[in-house]
Amino acid sequence: MYLRFRADNKDRSGILDGADIVEISPDCFSRYKKTGIRCKLEKAKILPPVQPSKIVAIGLNYTDHTTELGMKVPSEPIIFLKPPTAVIGHNDSIVYPKTSKRVDYEAELAVVIGKKAKDIKERDAHKYIFGYTCFNDVTARDLQKIDGQWTRAKSFDTFCPLGPYIASNIDVSDLKIEAYLNGKRVQSSSTKNMIFKVPYIVSFISSVMTLNPGDIIATGTPVGVGPMKPGDDIEIRIEKIGSLTNKIAEKK
Repeated sequence: MYLRFRADNKDRSGILDGADIVEISPDCFSRYKKTGIRCKLEKAKILPPVQPSKIVAIGLNYTDHTTELGMKVPSEPIIFLKPPTAVIGHNDSIVYPKTSKRVDYEAELAVVIGKKAKDIKERDAHKYIFGYTCFNDVTARDLQKIDGQWTRAKSFDTFCPLGPYIASNIDVSDLKIEAYLNGKRVQSSSTKNMIFKVPYIVSFISSVMTLNPGDIIATGTPVGVGPMKPGDDIEIRIEKIGSLTNKIAEKK
């Protein structure tokens, strides 16, 4: 597992080793070396595992979620962008905007791009994927309905929690994906239920735009999305990857 963390007032990259973090330099996307510095996980501030130049998300990628929203199953991936300014990490707060009266969680598997990708073939997509992490596509659902498109609803600062770790070299074709609101399970599905699978998604997006190392692709959410309110805790769990937890805070 790869991660970014803050220790001794310095942002660092590392590898998870049990209850310890082993620092690496310069980062996981380069030919790195272990620095010899170790840090206890419990004493480190976990940062978002990447600093993406863009976050590309897929809408309506689980059939049961399209039914939930009363929409048709798409014939090709529906893509939209979330800004890098929305990114937060594990245990950071999602801030409830004053302009919205309904903010939803959406548990998703995120793909982490490992090297520059443009116009790649589906069969070659695995060569460009560094790993996978947990993702919450936080959405102001009422504003999404008002606007008729999704940019404002999904782009508020703090609306892109991801992490805490990047898992590499895993098979994501059938992983359990869940969301827990205040400890109660509210979403439960498997990545096998995706309409469009990861290799196709990566190839499709690369035909539209260049993907850079550290860029994130969020692959859609299953049925069960619902509202959060200030004071709530939301947890995204994905098998073989980990657990991403955030608290909802009221905007001051």
